Amino acid sequence: MAGKEGIKVVATNKKAYHDYFIEEKFEAGIELAGTEVKSIRLGNVNLKDSFCIIKDGQLSALNIHISPYEKGNIFNKDPRRPRRLLMHKREILRLFAKIKQDGYALIPLSVYFKNARVKLELGLAKGKKLYDKREAAAKRDAKREMDRAMKVR
Repeated sequence: MAGKEGIKVVATNKKAYHDYFIEEKFEAGIELAGTEVKSIRLGNVNLKDSFCIIKDGQLSALNIHISPYEKGNIFNKDPRRPRRLLMHKREILRLFAKIKQDGYALIPLSVYFKNARVKLELGLAKGKKLYDKREAAAKRDAKREMDRAMKVR
């Protein structure tokens, strides 16, 4: 019954890791049209500048760009339309309580296929200040230099 076993990552939001401290990760299903799934299979999805909101007890993802499927003609949807995310009600309420705290946001981190179903990985994130970003870049550069030094020997 289940198609391919395992996980196939289609897109990741690298900018989210640069701009936010990711404190917790969650998995959510995403409500899509058929042509959107076909477009995602081709890798035509962009998570840059996307975020999630909770309104009327429903979780929605905004600004996820899924390019129109080239063979989809009239069945294609708007590429940036809001998409409903599927999670249990108690999980959504728990996230809503955390988001109400100052400085927290829900950011999509990656889109992937899990047993032929499209899933979205969400991160409970707290924004970084400019000096935090510089510090993270300095640590990354220092680690890179250490790795290069070890390879030379």
